[in-house]
Amino acid sequence: MKNCLTIAGSDCSGGAGIQADIKSFSANGTFGMSVIVSVVAENTSRVISAYDVPPQAIRDQLQAIFEDITVDGVKVGMLSDIETMLVVAQELKKYKPQYVVIDPVMIAKGGCALMKPQALSTLIQHIIPLAFLLTPNIPEAEAITGIEIASMEDVKKACVAIYKMGADNVLIKGGHLDGEPADVLYDGTQYYIYNGKRINTKNTHGTGCTLSSAITANLAKGYDVQQCVKMAKDYITKAIENALEIGNGHGPTNHFYEFYNQKGIK
Repeated sequence: MKNCLTIAGSDCSGGAGIQADIKSFSANGTFGMSVIVSVVAENTSRVISAYDVPPQAIRDQLQAIFEDITVDGVKVGMLSDIETMLVVAQELKKYKPQYVVIDPVMIAKGGCALMKPQALSTLIQHIIPLAFLLTPNIPEAEAITGIEIASMEDVKKACVAIYKMGADNVLIKGGHLDGEPADVLYDGTQYYIYNGKRINTKNTHGTGCTLSSAITANLAKGYDVQQCVKMAKDYITKAIENALEIGNGHGPTNHFYEFYNQKGIK
């Protein structure tokens, strides 16, 4: 079995962050591990607070994993401030994992900022160049590139701009555009369009985390990036279609829908 690591914030309600990542790793056939960089008190409706983990604790967690366990894929999520970004960048350069998938989380589902605005330049200079794949949504891609995205052509321009920042591959998720959602993958030479369908549900908490960690799991298993995106898109679509009615706000996706359906669990 391949081993995947998430470096991200902890969501105590279990729908996003490292909790979603580990579920997604498991559902996609890999062993999941975590390095917690922030403890987020949130639920399906709001974020109450977020406490960043001290840099040395981040270093220690990474050392504990890399000195003992082979890491086949790394997913990086919420990095809230400059200090956290710099320590993660330094450690990843030291350990050199083959696959690093970065989901540049900036805002929680309920609208709360999870990345300090002054950290954006550090993200661009120190984190993005580490990415085998960067997976921003439309607002994140706009913040990173300064490009206002209102069309598929704008998405492609943003892909190129991010690629030039050092990411090996760029996947911009198109769910914020009007019409049926389409994601665009750019590998430096070619665009790949992944058309989807808009699902009528409010239960989409953790979809970005789940998608990026599913891609990470399949990269670790040896699939190429185009295959991984297709497999992860199919997986997240089913997870949303079978989303769970938990909480009063945006409920979580159903990471183990296939297992639950087989067992008759509702």
